Amino acid sequence: MQKLEVFQSLWAMERRHPSLPERSADENFRLIAEAGYDGVCLDPSLEDLQTYRDTLPLFARYGLQCMVNLFPRRVRDMKPLLEFALEARAVKVNAIAQVTPISVAGALPLLYRWLAEAEDMGIDLLFETHRDSLLNDLYYTLEVLDAVPELMLTADLSHFVLEREFQLPLSSRDQGLLQRIHDRSDCFQGRVASREQIQVPIAFPQHQPWVELFRSLWTRGLKSWRGRNTADATCVFLCELGPPGYAITDAQGLELSDRWQEALAIRSWVRDIWASLDRETPAAAS
Repeated sequence: MQKLEVFQSLWAMERRHPSLPERSADENFRLIAEAGYDGVCLDPSLEDLQTYRDTLPLFARYGLQCMVNLFPRRVRDMKPLLEFALEARAVKVNAIAQVTPISVAGALPLLYRWLAEAEDMGIDLLFETHRDSLLNDLYYTLEVLDAVPELMLTADLSHFVLEREFQLPLSSRDQGLLQRIHDRSDCFQGRVASREQIQVPIAFPQHQPWVELFRSLWTRGLKSWRGRNTADATCVFLCELGPPGYAITDAQGLELSDRWQEALAIRSWVRDIWASLDRETPAAAS
């Protein structure tokens, strides 16, 4: 039977509060485990690899699985980051590549090199839809998908909603473009954006149209995933509500909403979506 697992981002646990200290990694792992998440996502670049390596014993201590978002800043960074993913026993390996050729033609040699390095290590490497990265914008990403049929994504559609300044309701054309992203995505990330802001407080009345948009997008993405994967496959959804400056703050630097509670709410929505798809769609063939 297909299964959903929801992870929490360690980056999203950062407070960046003007007066409160940061929690230790051990405290953050404990909170995540006690809240019932299935795993934790790490965000290493080569420069801070040792910091993340120091957290690895916490996965066994708290019974959590690992996902990694790799940040290669140079072409040669990918291989040691992939080696770290193996060391961490990551169940999902995702790249937010900081090498950013302007042309699709310039991106293809990088992608094929990195995919080959990952394949040599037995890793299914995903690339995330993310601003200021290799897949910076929607149209460029769609061109890359056409050029590299084996490329699979981690879908964080908040970046494309903001980058394209989508208007509501989404046109059928825009829905079709995003469906092409859904159909090539093997992992999903959760935050709610608007056409002007990357992360909005989800309880505010003025943001409810955007909340409903993202709930519908996650439904379409998960439905597509279920139809493409085997009956025993596991889908990973990452709650990734970023600290300031992703999170909006007031004049004192205080956040306008409680990101921890918002992440729990998003997790609940996604679990409900998954349960509704269990009722509506037959299991995929193994």
